Amino acid sequence: MAFFRSASLTDPGPTVSGHGVLLRAPQMTDHAEWAGLREESRDFLTPWEPVWPADDLTRASFRRRVRRYAEDQRTDQAYAFLIFRDTDGALVGGLTLANIRRGVAQAGSIGYWIGERFKRQGYMTRAVQALIPFAFETLRLHRLEAACLPSNNASIGLLEKTGFRREGYAREYLCINGVWADHLLYARLKHDPPGTP
Repeated sequence: MAFFRSASLTDPGPTVSGHGVLLRAPQMTDHAEWAGLREESRDFLTPWEPVWPADDLTRASFRRRVRRYAEDQRTDQAYAFLIFRDTDGALVGGLTLANIRRGVAQAGSIGYWIGERFKRQGYMTRAVQALIPFAFETLRLHRLEAACLPSNNASIGLLEKTGFRREGYAREYLCINGVWADHLLYARLKHDPPGTP
C-alpha cells in the first residue's frame, strides 16, 4: 500500500494504491464515467443501496456529492474513494470509510459498491485490502466496521476474506431500497490477522 498527499491548498486528498487498483477521491472530471457506470449497473445495485434520489446521476448532484466528500475529509469525518483499475484507469466502483469516531473509539465504517460488469473479478477485495493499512496506519484507527444484508453472499464473502469477523445482528439497521432491513455486523481490529488470500 502506498499513500501520497499533496502539499497544495487545493489538496485532492489521499491516493491509496493496492494490487491492481488505485483509490482516490472523486473529482468533477469523473462525473461522466461515474454516472455511466452507475446507470448501467442500476438494476444490479438497487437491492443493496438506499433509494436513489431522482437527480442522483446529474452533474449538479455529483458536484454536491464531491463538495460533501471534500468537507467530510477536511473534518476527518469520512474518506470517499473511487476505485480505478490500474492497468487502464477504468472506474470499477467506490469505497467509503465513513462515520469516523475519534476519542476513545478510533473507529470508522466502510461501505462499497462495484459496477456490474466488474463484479467477481477481485477488484473490491483488493480495494478493501488496500484501504485497511490506510485506515489503521495513516488514519490511526483501531477498529473498522461494516454491515451487510444477510442475503448478500458476495458482501459476506468479501468481508470474511479481508479479515472482518461477524459480531452481531442488527434489526432494521439501515433503510435499503426503501425498506428498513436487518443487517449482519462485522468488524476488524487493527491487530487482527489478515483475511484469507
